Amino acid sequence: MVDWSGVPTALRNLLAGAGLPAASMGVQVQEVEGRSRVLAALNPEQPYQLASTAKVVTALAALDMLGAQYRWRTYAFTNGPLHNGRLLGDLLIVGGGNARLRSADLREWFQRLQAQGLHEVLGDIVLDRFAFRLREDDHANTPPPAADRPHHLRPDALTLDEGVLQVTVQGAPRGKPQLSLSPPLAGVRLVNELSAGGSGGCAVWAQTASAPDKSGPRAPTLAVRGNWSAGCGAREITLSPLSHEEFTVRAIEGLWREAGGRLRGRVLDKRLPDRESLLPIGPDGEPQLPFSVHLSEPLPQVIREINKTSDNMAARNLMLSLVRGFPARAATMVEARQRVDGWLRRQGLQQGDISLENGSGLSRGERGKPRAMVQLLRNAWASRQAQAFIDSLPIAGIDGTLAHRMTRGHATGAAFLKTGTLLDTRALAGYVRSASGKTYAVAALVNHPEAQRATPTLDALIEWVARNG
Repeated sequence: MVDWSGVPTALRNLLAGAGLPAASMGVQVQEVEGRSRVLAALNPEQPYQLASTAKVVTALAALDMLGAQYRWRTYAFTNGPLHNGRLLGDLLIVGGGNARLRSADLREWFQRLQAQGLHEVLGDIVLDRFAFRLREDDHANTPPPAADRPHHLRPDALTLDEGVLQVTVQGAPRGKPQLSLSPPLAGVRLVNELSAGGSGGCAVWAQTASAPDKSGPRAPTLAVRGNWSAGCGAREITLSPLSHEEFTVRAIEGLWREAGGRLRGRVLDKRLPDRESLLPIGPDGEPQLPFSVHLSEPLPQVIREINKTSDNMAARNLMLSLVRGFPARAATMVEARQRVDGWLRRQGLQQGDISLENGSGLSRGERGKPRAMVQLLRNAWASRQAQAFIDSLPIAGIDGTLAHRMTRGHATGAAFLKTGTLLDTRALAGYVRSASGKTYAVAALVNHPEAQRATPTLDALIEWVARNG
């Protein structure tokens, strides 16, 4: 039997209007300071699937344990002497878990390497993903990645553009529409099968395949088909056509050459022999110092991107980065979960209050009680990192995943909330500033096969808090 006693009558009628069982909804609304009055509570001790509101937990743990100055590092090591701009050996690039590494960043970094005197690599460019040590069962409860589901990509210590390829289609006044790839992928054959005329309107799609190639067993082909006239303008197609490993290999070769670098050998993806530390061992038996280091954006900026856009892969990389000693020691998912569990205990939560598996919300094993989520949010309100966290949350009717929700009313511009969406889950977690001037921490979680029906109700709940709190 569901206890409605903690829900004001007007709000009870609103929630009942969703047409879903009361047991499928969990709500906690509580002042962040002052008397800390609980404005509403429905099933506050029932654990629900969090979906992407799990990112709230990951972000708060990271801000507390890593600090606002934290940056991820990608390392370049030279394996051989550098003479007149020519490296007589291999260039080793070791990933440090920066999920936000972009083509523009890498192009600029490669140009800096050349400014440091490295113009040509006579050996190979060797990529190493030492920093994450993952197993297949670490992903058991998450959907597998696919070319048309880039948001399902798995964490990776050395990723570029999160493995996502942008294909830009541009209409031309005469002849076929123009195509371009970002990042440039070495060895990928781009086939333009677009038509500029006909009655097909502006329709375009991409398809990947593999074909034999002298340089390897299979070389990818990307065919773009459809109808695209000059009046259609430009369009970007986003897809994940290759594995992380192959995508990064081909993109790094393409970007190295695009930046003006020369390469005699190949770009290879391989782990160095097992080692205890990220730093490779030099010929003298001592750890090598890097030739150059690329720094990521500061942690608050990365968390802002994670929460505003609900970036799953970056959230999973972030959780792995919480492992003690990372990246000098390779991170495992088991250690990351233990680290988050320990942090939750220090926040005053008990076992079973909140459970994370990968930090993104993609896993159905990531669950939390509405009361526990609000407890974390109230703790965060009083923390040193409060503003960085609040600034990362989508604003109702303004930006991020809430740009087109709650666009009119008291909640517009006054609700700062992480959204969560799975096929059977809808969720919101964050803060609402009410017309009275009070601020409330809110967690609203719905688990039901028809959870999508609850979206208007969740928005109405936030509007009710903003108006009546």
